[in-house]
Amino acid sequence: MKISAEGSARADIIGAPIEDLDTPALLLDGPACERNIQRMAAYFADRPCQLRPHFKNHKCTTLARRQQATGCLAGMTCAKVGEAEILANNGFKNVLIANQILGRRKIERLIELARRIEIGIAIDHEDQARLVSEAASAAGVTVGALVEVDIGMGRCGVEAGTPAIDLARLIGRCPGLHFDGIQAFEGHIIYVNDDDERAALAEQAMQLAFNTRERLEADGIPVRVISGGSTSTYRINGLADGPNEMQAGTYPTMDWRYGEVTPEFEVALTVLTRVISRRPNAAVLDVGVKGAGGEFGVPKIKGHPDVEIPFFISEEHSIVKNAPDWRLGDAVEMISSHACTTCNLHREMIVHENRRVVEVWPIEASGHLA
Repeated sequence: MKISAEGSARADIIGAPIEDLDTPALLLDGPACERNIQRMAAYFADRPCQLRPHFKNHKCTTLARRQQATGCLAGMTCAKVGEAEILANNGFKNVLIANQILGRRKIERLIELARRIEIGIAIDHEDQARLVSEAASAAGVTVGALVEVDIGMGRCGVEAGTPAIDLARLIGRCPGLHFDGIQAFEGHIIYVNDDDERAALAEQAMQLAFNTRERLEADGIPVRVISGGSTSTYRINGLADGPNEMQAGTYPTMDWRYGEVTPEFEVALTVLTRVISRRPNAAVLDVGVKGAGGEFGVPKIKGHPDVEIPFFISEEHSIVKNAPDWRLGDAVEMISSHACTTCNLHREMIVHENRRVVEVWPIEASGHLA
């Protein structure tokens, strides 16, 4: 798919070779990204489970609209109220905040969103349910509620079974809330490299959510949806008996860590950096932790699998061992181990095709942590 440069915020660089860009710069291989989007959409096209992509991956509404254009989305997922506000301001009408929303001001912002769009949240405690209920009821709006069930990650979520059922019953009695179903995220197994082991663990974890759904429905409480999943488990949990919504996030951009477990998707996101110093067998690049996420391992260099980055804790520098015969000023593409935090560090992504800039997309929600 050809990516248009129309409406670009940076017309001065359209058509330029990426090597000429100022560095560091966040790059997106447009055709590779589009192939990723179409691949995931095709997988769900004839399945009852729908995609609800996680906006926190790229935080870019232009990219989100490309995901939406596939026509198989239940809506968008995000992590923060600020991200939901960006989505609402840009025409998205159905958003799930897959997180617990608390604090007076944040609940007020949630209620304002509920006046404008269809909005849902995750709930894992009765006090949270009551606080949101009181605010929504007073404003005359309705907020969708998913009971978050902890299926093994040990982060947020109520225990599967009776505790989740009791919370669902409470939500059903709360004015201003509508019980929609269950949220369940198997985040503790998404980086298990062996496909068979990851599949077995994911099925085991999700069974806790399925069992809870069965008990709720047996008690006459309809469960519209189980929402969860990830890019590395879409083939496992996207089946007929899996979640009704798949919150896969990283697949449009990818990073090297997710690439290890889902190689069918292409790494489209890189950070363009430049050689600023040389020494025997080593080079220094002009990007550090302020420009590339490294939570799941140090970045890698595109096209150079034998290169090592043993020192990646500086704010503005990376030291490369076994460096090729790079000259000072050479441009180098770095692949992060975590695309989501990398995108959050930048304010725009420069889209290229055949290594020439075709468009610049703002990352409107970068830095929106609340």
